[in-house]
Amino acid sequence: MSLDERALAVARTVSPVSPPVPVPRQSRSRAGAIVVIAPLALTIVLGLWGIRRENTMWGDETVTYQIAHRDLSQIWHTAQHVDLVHALYYAVMHEVFGLFGGGLLTLRLPSALAMAVAASGVGLLGLRLAGPRAGLLAGLVFPLLPQVQKYAQEGRSYAMVCALVTWATYALVVSVPRRTRWRWAVYGATMLLACLLHEFAVLALVAHGVTLVVSRAPRRVLRAWGVAAAGVVAGLVPLVIRSAGQSEQVSWIDSPVRVDYFLVVAVVGLACARVPVEVRRPVRLSTLAVPILVLPGLLLLIASLVKPLFVDRYVVFSNIGIALLLGASMDHLHRQQRSSRYVWIAAVAALAVLVPPSLSLRTPQSRSDDATAIGAAVREEGRPGDGLLFVSGRHRILTAANPEDTRVLTDLALARDPVSSHTLAGVELPAQEIAARMLGFDRIVVVRGRDAHSSANAQEKAKTSTLRRHFREYGTTHVKGARITVYVRNHDPSPKPVLEKASR
Repeated sequence: MSLDERALAVARTVSPVSPPVPVPRQSRSRAGAIVVIAPLALTIVLGLWGIRRENTMWGDETVTYQIAHRDLSQIWHTAQHVDLVHALYYAVMHEVFGLFGGGLLTLRLPSALAMAVAASGVGLLGLRLAGPRAGLLAGLVFPLLPQVQKYAQEGRSYAMVCALVTWATYALVVSVPRRTRWRWAVYGATMLLACLLHEFAVLALVAHGVTLVVSRAPRRVLRAWGVAAAGVVAGLVPLVIRSAGQSEQVSWIDSPVRVDYFLVVAVVGLACARVPVEVRRPVRLSTLAVPILVLPGLLLLIASLVKPLFVDRYVVFSNIGIALLLGASMDHLHRQQRSSRYVWIAAVAALAVLVPPSLSLRTPQSRSDDATAIGAAVREEGRPGDGLLFVSGRHRILTAANPEDTRVLTDLALARDPVSSHTLAGVELPAQEIAARMLGFDRIVVVRGRDAHSSANAQEKAKTSTLRRHFREYGTTHVKGARITVYVRNHDPSPKPVLEKASR
């Protein structure tokens, strides 16, 4: 046998390596549709499940409810004094209330829908960076994350910010291999809108820059991103300058709030980042997911060394990163036939572990206070003609959602109501006038928030000193986030022992 004949025989015995078979466009479209629709549907189902939370609101939601019911000019004037960082969100919710009514479902439904849109974006990111199965898994993991479930059912801006950051990230990924300017314009506009809804969304912009540098993006890409980022910063600077004068609003943060979740998902995400991803793109999945998962929270923690700023909800969009990493890791393990069985066992176990927190998140006890219960307790304890006192005055917002709770009581410290004064909690009388008005009542219902403490404020000193000198406790009701105490004048001829009521 000649040398050529022997070579041909060997070639026939070896399985040929076929080139990759191109996926038909119809199949790609079908995969893309599934990756979008399945996470969207799951997030909507989870978002609607228990969305009313037993018809209760917590304190921050009452602020949204109160301000969004003012007209746009009043929202603007209020933002000059307080909550400027949320002014755009309040304006959006004002229009939503105008179209669909101002009920509890309307308050929270935009957040549920926004998270559903974010889940679709996460799925598409996974599809583009790691393939259809990884994209589908990432999109389905995202709505199962406890933090995502929580803020999908809150009447605040964080879900909308998360959705915008997700789609800005997708715009970034699709812009890298192309030269079209309009894609970068979409990226910049989406990121700017996210930052105007909440300033800390700019931390995602930093994460995007790190991703491009680590990916060794071409100079033209870095230049295009730099122009878009400069536009975002230029549009955000006026808001940052104006809102800096309202920094006392975050004075309640004395240490990182709920940092445990961030630390756990960061560690899990870094572990998942070591898993190889089959699909290769100009931007790798890990170089995109790790910065957006770790950097925003890490930067807030570093800033907290100077001034405490870390609150978990400020970086909800970090969940994009952990969902992508988990989805890609599950896809990789599924490809390893020996490991696929264990992947499904681990997935079922993880779902079982998630059931208790998912149930808990849909109860009033899952939030730091229960403004609905506080208002109901005030209504129950108060009698027509009783005085009403908030210690401190900012806790007045806890009863703002339902004016009927306090209608038969006289607010002893209030000089101008929140709407006319363009504030959240109204403007209070001078200290001497508050004390004088208190002495004109035999019964006063006092509301103290969960963070009640002695204050250097003259009005608060007048309230506490007058209560101590001229009144005594008649009974106290404990509710989630506050306690409501009835005080009676010392000259009451038929005093009764102080009654403590169980927490609600």
